[in-house]
Amino acid sequence: MRTVKLELGPDSYDILIGRDLLAQAERISALLPQPRAAIVTNTTVATLYLQPLVDALTARGVDVLPIVLPDGEQYKTWETLNLIFDALLGARAERKTTLIALGGGVVGDMTGFAAAVYQRGVPFIQIPTTLLAQVDSSVGGKTAINHPLGKNMIGSFYQPQLVLADLATLDTLPPREFSAGMAEIIKYGLIDDLAFFEWLEANIDALMARDVAALTYAVERSCQNKARIVGEDEKEQGVRALLNLGHTFGHAIETGMGYGVWLHGEGVAAGMVLAAHASRLLGQISDADLQRITGLIRAAGLPVQAPDFGYERYAELMAQDKKVDAGKIKFILMQKLGQSYIGTLTPDIVRGALQAGCSADAVASSLA
Repeated sequence: MRTVKLELGPDSYDILIGRDLLAQAERISALLPQPRAAIVTNTTVATLYLQPLVDALTARGVDVLPIVLPDGEQYKTWETLNLIFDALLGARAERKTTLIALGGGVVGDMTGFAAAVYQRGVPFIQIPTTLLAQVDSSVGGKTAINHPLGKNMIGSFYQPQLVLADLATLDTLPPREFSAGMAEIIKYGLIDDLAFFEWLEANIDALMARDVAALTYAVERSCQNKARIVGEDEKEQGVRALLNLGHTFGHAIETGMGYGVWLHGEGVAAGMVLAAHASRLLGQISDADLQRITGLIRAAGLPVQAPDFGYERYAELMAQDKKVDAGKIKFILMQKLGQSYIGTLTPDIVRGALQAGCSADAVASSLA
């Protein structure tokens, strides 16, 4: 087992990475302020991992309330969030009842948000079961739900007590979901870790074959990168915004297509390519750099072209982005390969990037 520490003073916590960690319920029960917990999951994950976790916690004297939500990004809404509150209130859950998120990014985000606001804050633990959640969304305390006008626009910063990433849960992850997680891993190399980007280039075949050693290293290195950045800027007032590389374009793709049509990682992948095209037009990366970026993303089974909504629609969607400041859309751009920064783009550069990186065929090819 590997341990990554996220240092946030009194809110610091461990990220545990390894196989078969779900069976080690003592790591969870030791953190509970009372022997009572609600496990929030979805219909897909419940059939695979809910009962073993319930049994392991029950054996340690924990009273467990399972809450099973519908599966899919389209359910990341107020209505679904209320299902959590209905169950908690119906069971008379108290302020010391811990919420446990067992699932991917949607489950983790909604459980964290519910924990942040139920009785003004209750403890919660993240048990991410997708690659994307293990390397990104479970770490750092961002919680949110979607709005029809924008993704993750309603939420809170609220840190968990523990992140337990059981790599064995990735054995049942569908290939498309696995590739979606690879987008966030590649992102860390492009932000400020060129050595990791080069390692990914050399080891992409092993990662896609789910080699245990390669996957363990990639998850640990990704979590180390995110923990370092979040430790410097928990509330995203500065450097943490770099973690949104590809997300300004990517969230526009997810919202424009309709939540759930493109996976989050697919939108981020195409968004990173669009950011790379913009950086190339600015003269900051070379054609060879652009080809390396698109080559790695393609090798991870991800789309390298975005759907063609047209400039006006993209501009409308991106105007709802959380990084908009004083009416200006902020983008994460590449100063050079393996080094990114926060900047703005002129309409001409955005148009050029969209022209180079969008295709009417992208919708079909991304879902093939």
